[in-house]
Amino acid sequence: MKPRILVTKRIPEAGLKRLAEVFEVHLNEEERPLSHTEILHLIPGFDALLCLLTDRVDADVIRAGKHLKCISNYAVGFNNIDLEAARSQSIIVCNTPGVLTETTADLAWALLMAAARLIPESDSFVRNNLFTGWEPMLHLGMDIHGKRLGLIGMGRIGIAMAHRALGFNMQIQYYEQDDYSPPSGLKATKTDLETLLKTSDFISIHTPLTPETKHLIGTEQFSMMKPTAVLVNTARGAILDEKALVQALLDRTIFAAGLDVYEYEPELVSGLKDLPNAVLVAHIGSASIETRTRMAMLAAENAIAVIEGKEPPAGVI
Repeated sequence: MKPRILVTKRIPEAGLKRLAEVFEVHLNEEERPLSHTEILHLIPGFDALLCLLTDRVDADVIRAGKHLKCISNYAVGFNNIDLEAARSQSIIVCNTPGVLTETTADLAWALLMAAARLIPESDSFVRNNLFTGWEPMLHLGMDIHGKRLGLIGMGRIGIAMAHRALGFNMQIQYYEQDDYSPPSGLKATKTDLETLLKTSDFISIHTPLTPETKHLIGTEQFSMMKPTAVLVNTARGAILDEKALVQALLDRTIFAAGLDVYEYEPELVSGLKDLPNAVLVAHIGSASIETRTRMAMLAAENAIAVIEGKEPPAGVI
């Protein structure tokens, strides 16, 4: 009899086919995600769980998973999983790092450029038949080339952003809590957070969400930024105090922001969607066909390796 795996939402077909070679696959076919209660009810019958970042895999779910050997998260982050509870039950937790680095950096760079050059605002202007010809003061944005980029977090995606910035002849500085040296040849200067906020023209967030980084950027931090600053967040929504962000954008404390993630996702804080200087996309950082397929394959290989008693390609614990 094959081991059983619960897949909480449809993933690219290549991953499902790979899982089916080893597992009896039970897939949530509905458009909506499974609720926490549904996962809690279903999990006792499964040997493995392939879940999404939006699934809350807490101590209750883990205790209920009496046969559970592996939790394979279809994401890089794993703050949705109670790691201590998993460790206490000898359950191996895996994620999908590396495969989405460049794609997420592409999206972060697209947000940076769109926010800086007012692209969504100008697009809407044209579509609404307001464009009557070239004007010297129409939709004036911010230059990107030659400016200073501040990276909050210098992991894989931060490094990928720095490489892109070199092509725009930007000065690069970064804030990283851990001792860290950038790769050889990458001209980036480590600095403290306050200096980064005060001196950067563009600020891009690439740090994990932890108790220390929740609301890392709030009213006080926005007040330190240049009024011409552009802020990008493709990491985790709660790293920003979004109510403070709305106020900073309303008051023009900063010039613009580009967001792929949200503090109360999928809900938006009041006023955010009404701001013309906020570029908002639907958590699509890794959303390319190639990358989502690679994520599916890695998540599948993680679960298969654990069930077969092997070291998973991307184990967290």
